[in-house]
Amino acid sequence: MKMSIVRASNDEAALLVPTAEGQLALPAVLPRETAYTLERMFRDPRVLEPQERGDLIVRLRQAADLAPHVPEVRVLLGMALCVDLQAQEAMEELRTAVDQNPDCFIARLKFGELLMRLRICDQAAEHTHRAAQLAANAAQSELARKQAAQIRTMLREGIERGGYKGMFSRLTRLGHKSAAQTGEPALVVSK
Repeated sequence: MKMSIVRASNDEAALLVPTAEGQLALPAVLPRETAYTLERMFRDPRVLEPQERGDLIVRLRQAADLAPHVPEVRVLLGMALCVDLQAQEAMEELRTAVDQNPDCFIARLKFGELLMRLRICDQAAEHTHRAAQLAANAAQSELARKQAAQIRTMLREGIERGGYKGMFSRLTRLGHKSAAQTGEPALVVSK
């Protein structure tokens, strides 16, 4: 589904919720230049130059200061920070957005996505499940469903924080078969 961004008429506009015309509504606190850069970032995050990403983050921080009660602006800031590989700051912004409005679909979904990418799968699954419960339409439900499926796959395959350690120990155990398995006598060390 092709989507474009339009400016919403009020501060409490839903973000990333397709309108009837297939457009995304953004809070009115964002200037046109910021909305254009965001649209480019949504299409392909790699097209933004480092200076453009920095400018976008500055403008989104200003917008968050102007409208601290709008969690969607913090979500956009968190997404821009993720694109700029500032995961800790992104996590703080997304956590703030969830704290501001626990019933905000996009805040829950994006916080769950960041946690998933950081391989904190249990918390990611929790936020994604809550986002699925908050979904207001089929498109939102599908986004949450796909993300939940990715998290389940990661959990099943052991790709989670700490999961590599368990996988490494299993691999080393495979290389060291016990004497009973190989049929050879065990080494006896004398004193």
